Amino acid sequence: MTTLTVLPSGKTYDAAAGTTIMKALLAAGENIAHKCDGNASCGSCHIFVTEGRKTISRIQKLENEKLDTLVGVGSKSRLACQAVLGEEPVTVELLTFV
Repeated sequence: MTTLTVLPSGKTYDAAAGTTIMKALLAAGENIAHKCDGNASCGSCHIFVTEGRKTISRIQKLENEKLDTLVGVGSKSRLACQAVLGEEPVTVELLTFV
C-alpha cells in the first residue's frame, strides 16, 4: 500500500502498489479523463507527478511517443494509465477534469 496525494484538491488516498495511477484515481472516486480506457492512445490522462517520480514505473516507448504529441508536456509529465505505483508516496497534479 502507498499514499497517493492529488493536487489541486490536496486529497490523499491509500492505493495498492502495482496498480496504475489512473486505476487508483478512479477507485478513489477522482474524475480523470480517460478516453482510450488505458491504452496510451489518446493522452487525455496526462498528469504531472510532482513528488515520488522515482518510485513509479519507468516510462516506456508507447507512453513516450504519445507524450511527444501533447501540448504542455514537461519533465514531470506522465500518462496516468501507464504509470504504475511503487511502495513510496506519490503526489500527482490533475491537468484535465471530466
